[in-house]
Amino acid sequence: MLRLRLVRRQRICYQSGMRFDIVDLRLFLAVVNAGSITHGATAVGISLPSASERLRAMEMASGVKLLERGRRGVSPTNAGEALAHHAMVVQRQMAQMRSELDEHAKGLRTVIRLMAPTAAITEFLPERLASWMSANPNIDIDLKERQSSEVVRALFAGLTEIGIISDTVNTEGLMLRPFAVDQLVVVASPDHPLAERKTVLFADVVHESFIGLAEGALQENLDGRAQIAGGRLKTRIRTRTFEGICRMAAGGVGLGIVPATVAQSCRRIMKIAAIRLVDDWATRRFSVCTRADDNIAATTRALAEHLTSHK
Repeated sequence: MLRLRLVRRQRICYQSGMRFDIVDLRLFLAVVNAGSITHGATAVGISLPSASERLRAMEMASGVKLLERGRRGVSPTNAGEALAHHAMVVQRQMAQMRSELDEHAKGLRTVIRLMAPTAAITEFLPERLASWMSANPNIDIDLKERQSSEVVRALFAGLTEIGIISDTVNTEGLMLRPFAVDQLVVVASPDHPLAERKTVLFADVVHESFIGLAEGALQENLDGRAQIAGGRLKTRIRTRTFEGICRMAAGGVGLGIVPATVAQSCRRIMKIAAIRLVDDWATRRFSVCTRADDNIAATTRALAEHLTSHK
């Protein structure tokens, strides 16, 4: 087991003359997992110049090259992979330390980090989190929107305690609990040629005009699916909410793709057609995901169990 000792300015010593602090380790893991210094810096909340300076300092301190830099991003060298392994060990030890301290710090505020895709955040989590947070007033939730693949990498890197992921990613080494099933549908105005159909393939509508989300994991997924289908979404306008997409689709602006639960709610207040997408990826089974080890704080475990026990 890697032995650590604390030194001045909260730096961690691995061997004489080589010192990396916790931010260094978190940054390095984030960069390796993202394959990008820019995205890694964003994940840990520091500026790109600061991140680049830290990485250069790490390589100078270690005396070896840790990252291969190329036009398509960065990848770890053999030495970098070794550092990433030990950094994960340190992250898990820190998580275990926080867990044990949490048990002794009753009455103090605790923050649980949670990452989830767009649909889970907008459709399922608000109701499920509300009752639990009301019953646990000293616990805050740091909620971030991420694609499932990013959530898995964040879990292994120790950047989040709980994740909500779809069944499209590799989850080996993680503990899964069923969370929800999300079906995507195409929404259109009642007089659109598609309005009479019950089902449709994404490839059949990819060349239509669309209303999209301003940002978010779902929109990134749809843009990627369009490229796979050999096209590019012709997005006339982007809104910040699913309801905004439905209102514009109902008004004849174009088509939208939203969760079926959203379309069902919107149909109560507006005239809109909903056509089920029958592509395999359009039916998404979400799971609550945590690391499959014993170093999970009691509060984190309690929240994960609550999210999956909701009827």
